[in-house]
Amino acid sequence: MTLQELKYLVALADHGHFGRAAESCFITQSTLSTQLKKLEDFLGVTLFDRSLKRVTPTPIGQEILQAARNIVEESERIKELARHAQEPMTRTLRLGVIPTLGPYYLPHALTLVHKKHPGLRMLLREEMTPQILDHLADGKLDAGLLALPVTDDNLRVEPLFYEPFFAALPAGHELARRDVLKAADIMAEKLLLLDEGHCLRDQALDVCGARSPGREEVRATSLETLRQMVGMGLGVTLLPALSVDAGPRIGKKSVEIRPFRKPVPGRTIGLVWRKRAPFPETFERLAATLKASLPPDVEAV
Repeated sequence: MTLQELKYLVALADHGHFGRAAESCFITQSTLSTQLKKLEDFLGVTLFDRSLKRVTPTPIGQEILQAARNIVEESERIKELARHAQEPMTRTLRLGVIPTLGPYYLPHALTLVHKKHPGLRMLLREEMTPQILDHLADGKLDAGLLALPVTDDNLRVEPLFYEPFFAALPAGHELARRDVLKAADIMAEKLLLLDEGHCLRDQALDVCGARSPGREEVRATSLETLRQMVGMGLGVTLLPALSVDAGPRIGKKSVEIRPFRKPVPGRTIGLVWRKRAPFPETFERLAATLKASLPPDVEAV
């Protein structure tokens, strides 16, 4: 029994016709028929019912067919693995990205990666940090763009850049009279936050010292919702640098943006992948590409 015979078996099952199956395998119909008869003799069973208009697997043939499909698929995977080892930037990469980063950083990153590595295809999945970490662990994702730190001994973490935070204030707010703020300036303000599960929520609470149990919070599902709530005068919030000039505005003068004094609060963004993932060179070269050309308003780390 050979791998080629199993491929012929799968082809005949898919096409249900000896002529079309042989054509798909680039062999003659007689060769296909001979090879499959040889396989049936070796196994001691009849794999196909040839009396029907469409050649159909027998019950035992159907079971063997499924096993054959698995073997053929795995053989193709082996060839793909070998090809990727020679060309680590020619592959498909499943990338998870946190929602507070994706819309603002991905247009820059994807343009850069496509130009530098045209053979690298990225399938994107926007999820919050806990879900990305879960899907890295179960293999549904290959890598993630996350806010650090990430503490998992099974993951390799490559810091990319530091993204400062800015204060977003309602127009006419007293703090908007200042050119630069201290983090302590907004500790007493009504803080608008993202829902539970967003890492930016925890980072904002840390910056603003706002973890007191009884403090009232107004929560939103996205940065753009927070921006609009600020514009309506409902409170203040923190915006990551890349989001400050992006996205729709409810009015140019409804929200005032102010930077912070040093040490400027912010977050470090990194690329994360499994330490035991195949072809680590893919992730290392991707991280190097992203670090070599950073967008404005962020700092190299």
